[in-house]
Amino acid sequence: MPNWPADDATHARAFAWTPWWLLAFVALWPLPGPAEGVLALGAMALLAQLLFAIARRRVLPLDRSAAWLATALFAVYWLPELLSAPDALDRGRALKEVAADLRYLPFLWGVAIAVHAARGRKIVFAGLALIVGAWTLDALMQALLGASPLFWSLDALKRGLGGEAFCSAAEVLAADRLGGVFGPCNLKLGLVLASLSPFLLSAASRRSGVLGWCVAALALGIAIVLGGARAAWLTYALVLVFSGWRALGARRLSAFAAASLLGIAALYLVSPQLQQRVARTTMALQADGSSVDGALSGRARIWQGAACMAREHPLNGVGVRGFRVAWPQCDPAPAQAPAWGGGEAYHAHQLVLELLSETGLSGLLLWLAGAGLVWRSWRRADPIARDRARPALLALAVTVFPLNTHLAFYSTFWGGLVLLLAGLYAGALYGRAGVYAGGVEGRS
Repeated sequence: MPNWPADDATHARAFAWTPWWLLAFVALWPLPGPAEGVLALGAMALLAQLLFAIARRRVLPLDRSAAWLATALFAVYWLPELLSAPDALDRGRALKEVAADLRYLPFLWGVAIAVHAARGRKIVFAGLALIVGAWTLDALMQALLGASPLFWSLDALKRGLGGEAFCSAAEVLAADRLGGVFGPCNLKLGLVLASLSPFLLSAASRRSGVLGWCVAALALGIAIVLGGARAAWLTYALVLVFSGWRALGARRLSAFAAASLLGIAALYLVSPQLQQRVARTTMALQADGSSVDGALSGRARIWQGAACMAREHPLNGVGVRGFRVAWPQCDPAPAQAPAWGGGEAYHAHQLVLELLSETGLSGLLLWLAGAGLVWRSWRRADPIARDRARPALLALAVTVFPLNTHLAFYSTFWGGLVLLLAGLYAGALYGRAGVYAGGVEGRS
């Protein structure tokens, strides 16, 4: 890796498009195909631009420490799938994933470049806050009106261009929670809002102090609770604890928590969907295993299958995205209808078990090494650098929190989200100092 000095305004302007590229990528998440296209095309364009700049011996707008950390975090993600590929159960699929995920290396460099300078950080962090805020307001409007204006507009545009609706009538009727801009057949709203919530809370606190933080936290909380994903509830609770402790202090945070519990109780009384989610969750208090599995929407059964795969393939797992291939041999109750409705299980729904089952002990150790690198970089950073990177680190930490359920980290969508957060952390931590109108950037 070359030495990339941090300060060359002329050449930095050549990469001024990267913040807008990242925001376009995130804004297009409700449209998976276009979002992935934006990521891939931007990564290829950035790689070509970097190679041209290196060939011309030009200064590149990225600190060496940020470049190395971004590269190391890519290696932590990519090496487990490479090591699992040689004897993967579905070797063709595994090798395809290994090759395709090479795009994440220039992507991570591009993310770090985008937030390296103060102007880029302001664009990206404020843009993420605006996107999260817009999706939150859209979800609240869906709760009031019965339909998401943003999703309705996207769906109408697609049908107007001669395509089919995003969701079938059966999928629309089957939706039991808010889908927001992602729609009733792609119920990721709560998870996405919870993972990105630190950016909105940080921006609201910086701009409007305690009142701004409380208003944003309340709006996000309603949308996430009605989004119905219990994993998102836990993720957002962690965000509120860490963000609220800094923004409000212990006494005000306790008062906010008490008011929030009253608000959740009121939501419970008026929302049949929320009542169903709570009723399903309380099934776990019953003694028999089938009740626990039902409360977890079949997760307990999936986790038993993941443990079986880890025992059978301890070193490098069954291969990335090979969970469904190995499932029939590790299903602990093949004669019993699954709690999720039907078909094989696609992934472990839990980070540690996903790593152990698909990439084995080698993959888990590499991810632990990555966590150690992040922690070491944080401990060695000065207070100003920590303030710059705090929203990104909090978002990354709660997203990979191991005592929770998760989407597949080696899937296109969730993998891209996690690596985006990793790149934002690396680029902001080792970025150039800057100040916003409300104070030191990143302070919340």
